[in-house]
Amino acid sequence: MKILLTGHTGMVGRNILEHPSAANYIFLKPSRSEVNLEHKNEVLNYMKKHQPDLVIHAAGMVGGIQANMANPVDFLIKNLDIGRNVIMAAKAAEVPTFINLSSSCMYPREAKNPLKESYILKGELEPTNEGYALAKIVATRLCEYITKTHEGYKYSTIIPCNLYGRYDKFSPKNSHMIPAVIKKIHDAEKNRLPAVEIWGDGKARREFMYAQDLADFIFYAITHLDKLPQNINVGLGTDWTINEYYQTIANVVGYKGEFIHDTSKPVGMKQKLIDDTLLNSFGWKSKTSLKEGIKKTYDFYKNVVLND
Repeated sequence: MKILLTGHTGMVGRNILEHPSAANYIFLKPSRSEVNLEHKNEVLNYMKKHQPDLVIHAAGMVGGIQANMANPVDFLIKNLDIGRNVIMAAKAAEVPTFINLSSSCMYPREAKNPLKESYILKGELEPTNEGYALAKIVATRLCEYITKTHEGYKYSTIIPCNLYGRYDKFSPKNSHMIPAVIKKIHDAEKNRLPAVEIWGDGKARREFMYAQDLADFIFYAITHLDKLPQNINVGLGTDWTINEYYQTIANVVGYKGEFIHDTSKPVGMKQKLIDDTLLNSFGWKSKTSLKEGIKKTYDFYKNVVLND
């Protein structure tokens, strides 16, 4: 099988390519200089020339709460353009199967947890990442429409919970919570700071999965494409408080200081836990515990990122 992987230099893409099962497939992984995903004709020409059997769409502009709040226009427009261009080019090139990677940010801010796939577009979005979420919703709906109206096309969407792991971004300005906290606590330990600040009261709950587990799911899905649902949540089905994440990371790093809370800062949704009913029926479960995943991610930060 020949697979076009967009976003191959990102965290998800690199974890896919590092997975042992990647050796069983031919991967097309064009650089930005070969094809700019924001340019419709470049994407279409590449797709028609190389004729992949499957597209895994993992490209996009990503970031944490600070980045989303600072750049809502880019998070909406860039992700909207990229998603539309890749999906429609695949259809025009008659690529029969497509795996679209979306985000649990699509779910309404007041939706009841755990979040079911049927909740998409059933309420107001979380304002702190609304632009990103809108772009992901459009791509998800587009895949649904193509599958429903064009015989022989199966374009499915994977909705991962929050992710972390090897090749993550560790900059507080554009990273997600876990890598940002790893850097923050590492620096606090290195500089012998007595306390580390947590935004909000730390009681908001989040579900984070190790990125290599998502890669494992994707290869499982490839071998079970006939049974892959139209939209499917992929996560742990369990969550922890922000305070618990900070404490687990502190334990791994060896930091003994205190935590102080700044309740004036935004925290986003109070809880974001995916419903894993469809995932369990599909027959897959994640393998990496929180402590194990954080330890592997911290080892990557110390041994690779800091030595770059």
